Amino acid sequence: MLTILGQNFINGARSALGQSLHVSLDATTGEVLPYAFYQATEDEVDAACCAAQDAFSVYRQLSPARRAEFLDAIADELDGLNDDFVAIVCRETGLPAARIQGERGRTGGQLRLFAQVLRRGDFLGARIDLALPERQPLRRADIRQYRIGVGPVAVFGASNFPLAFSTAGGDTASALAAGCPVVFKAHSGHMATADVVANAITRAAERTGMPKGVFNMIFGSGVGEGLVKHPAIRGVGFTGSLTGGNALSRMAAERPDPIPVFAEMSSINPVIILPGALNARSATVAKELANSVTMGVGQFCTKPGLVMGVRSAAFSAFLDELKVQMGAQPPQTMLNAGGLKSYIGGVEHLGAHPGVAHLAGQAQGKKHAQAQLFKADVSLLIDGDELLQEEVFGPATVVVEVADDAELGRALLALRGQLTATLIGEPSDLEQYQWLVPLLEEKVGRILVNGYPTGVEVCDAMVHGGPYPATSDARGTSVGTLAIDRFLRPVCYQDYPDALLPEALRNANPLGLRRLVNGEWSSAVF
Repeated sequence: MLTILGQNFINGARSALGQSLHVSLDATTGEVLPYAFYQATEDEVDAACCAAQDAFSVYRQLSPARRAEFLDAIADELDGLNDDFVAIVCRETGLPAARIQGERGRTGGQLRLFAQVLRRGDFLGARIDLALPERQPLRRADIRQYRIGVGPVAVFGASNFPLAFSTAGGDTASALAAGCPVVFKAHSGHMATADVVANAITRAAERTGMPKGVFNMIFGSGVGEGLVKHPAIRGVGFTGSLTGGNALSRMAAERPDPIPVFAEMSSINPVIILPGALNARSATVAKELANSVTMGVGQFCTKPGLVMGVRSAAFSAFLDELKVQMGAQPPQTMLNAGGLKSYIGGVEHLGAHPGVAHLAGQAQGKKHAQAQLFKADVSLLIDGDELLQEEVFGPATVVVEVADDAELGRALLALRGQLTATLIGEPSDLEQYQWLVPLLEEKVGRILVNGYPTGVEVCDAMVHGGPYPATSDARGTSVGTLAIDRFLRPVCYQDYPDALLPEALRNANPLGLRRLVNGEWSSAVF
């Protein structure tokens, strides 16, 4: 049996100075689970941040290979968690066992992928401009650059991915890979899950000889501001609501020394169905789209929340089939009562809004989420109506029909920043509508063709980010190996003795890195 203490994780030990006020609930039945969790006090938040700061001086100087060992060890510990763990996650989230097992595999996979990044060394961004002593009128100094971790990072757990975007998820993995200790704020929706995973991380840290404060975790409400504003914290990772992300960004900006917040927040992920695809496979597209909208009860940040097409008989036929597909979806359990309440509110706002018509979906009850389909007048989007720009977190989507290509362009220009945009089309469509791509490049982080965005591959090339409000900083990604860049900063060494340089910059190239030397990539020794 798994032991769940519900105490905060601080400097390699457990701490319970606050009151035991927080409980964990069964997402399906509402039953109180037999665990208690201790509210972190101000002193405990301070202690966690200070522990991370103390660990940073040691952890950041460990070799990339040693940090890679740590990440691999965390993945191994997660793999070793038994069926009791899966059962706990299922009860807290209402998600099926197969989904949890798959997500655990993804979580371990991304930890191991960052370990590979560390071993290959390209994340260091080593650049060398050798001295030019004979250059006139002035000599050029020997100038070398590489990247180091920014310092301790505060990470806030996400509700919709209890493993992959939570305690040992992408933000934690990329921060640890960058050499940054983590102070993690456990999500209230799955605190027992967080407790078990934090124990796994702690075991991995002990097994690989990491400094005690390399990973810390706190429970409770009202701790976010103290965490973000603590002087030891040098960056923030967050996945959640626009309101929450904006609040954290403001707190970070108001510090005497502002720090970056990398928040993934709100996206409606437009899907544009082009005429050729409507003529060739309308019914298939409708079925696939309905499956994407309702996958995971619509609780993915990449759920298609807006469907667009040019007015035609084929588009009308597609819409009729989409009504059938959405109307046939069964009610499903959401992650928690708060999420369901928010979904019910979002559906009610859409249904009551002038210019929005309800097309399909059974009456929304109070216990489960029912798939819903709406159609909105394109003028609402073009005129900047806020409601159509807001993400409804759950299995609902909105169709917008445009009169022609010109109106399609105006509607897309009116969109705020998004994580994704999808083009569904035949080869001739994609050629004819290539003019959309530059427009979409300015609006989104990922453009898909003939796929659906509710699947984010963890790999080197993936971008899971986009212009505001999809994220608070469009230059980063929270999925894929580029995520490590968020928690690194460059340091330059000028005329520094070779023997005292970081290994990545030494003439002998002891790490065997490919480096930018005098403007050309090289692994040379000199």
